[in-house]
Amino acid sequence: MTTAAQGIPARGNAEALLAAVAALRAEVGKRIVGQGEIVDEVLITLLAGGHALLIGVPGLAKTLLIRTVAEAMHLEFRRIQFTPDLVPSDITGTELLEEDAATGHRTFRFVRGPIFGNIILADEINRAPPRTQAALLEAMQEHRVTAAGDTMKLPQPFFVLATQNPIEQEGTYPLPEAQLDRFLLAIRITYPGLEDEISILRATTGREAAAPESVVGAAQVLALQGLVRDVMVSEPLLRYVAELVRATRPGEGHLPARIRKYVRWGAGPRAGQALVLGAKAWALLHGRVAVSPADVRRVALPVLRHRILPNFAAEAEGISAEDLVADVLAEVHPPQSDIRI
Repeated sequence: MTTAAQGIPARGNAEALLAAVAALRAEVGKRIVGQGEIVDEVLITLLAGGHALLIGVPGLAKTLLIRTVAEAMHLEFRRIQFTPDLVPSDITGTELLEEDAATGHRTFRFVRGPIFGNIILADEINRAPPRTQAALLEAMQEHRVTAAGDTMKLPQPFFVLATQNPIEQEGTYPLPEAQLDRFLLAIRITYPGLEDEISILRATTGREAAAPESVVGAAQVLALQGLVRDVMVSEPLLRYVAELVRATRPGEGHLPARIRKYVRWGAGPRAGQALVLGAKAWALLHGRVAVSPADVRRVALPVLRHRILPNFAAEAEGISAEDLVADVLAEVHPPQSDIRI
């Protein structure tokens, strides 16, 4: 193993890096109650170098969770509140005309927008129209922004953590499929259980809890992302991932019956990439250096739920994308022999 440039720790220092992730989880736990699986999925997103869409009704602490994760990391955090009147330049930046007082000469100066940060909270992303939502596409895919005739690289690491209200709510716009596909995971947040809700009431109606400390920096995040890439995946498991993704497409040969009947569009190749990277991150979080079928199945729902588009017949019969993912997992069988290290 070699040490990367710019002071990134050696990848062989895996135990120290994983200890930093454990510390990050503990700091988030100071403020977030009863959302262990959700926190894990956010961590998977960060370690895999992707972006996440958090879906849930108002009041479920989506924004608080993202802000808490950002506070526990020594990274530049920016929040963009999406509203119907937001325009693309409010995200990427704008040119200002300036005049030199001495010479009277006028020049344009580009003022960078809030997208130029490490962790971007795109709050209530579906409150803005599609034209404004699309301003994030290049940034999410290429980690760069083209504006004022120039292409500018974004800081590294770079994450978009977006929140979305259910599209049935008034004043919301569905995200285009092309943008949904850029999110590594779609994380659905539901109402807490009774005991968790009691804990939330106890924690939030007394004195304010201590703010989380910054325990992870940019160099550690980049090193962890390198470790994720080094996690091994066997050839049979890669085939299993490809078969899972292909089984969501109604045009393929052998399919679960409900996929053929109820799916308009299935998942593309980017879904397979997300499955592999998500499974690698999940394995690494548990101290393993090889992916198992259970790791793939653990991340299959958040990876696929936003990449399967049910048709009108499915909506009429109350069949959701989650139901269809369950069908695929039930009918596509994992490899029997698997490397476990």
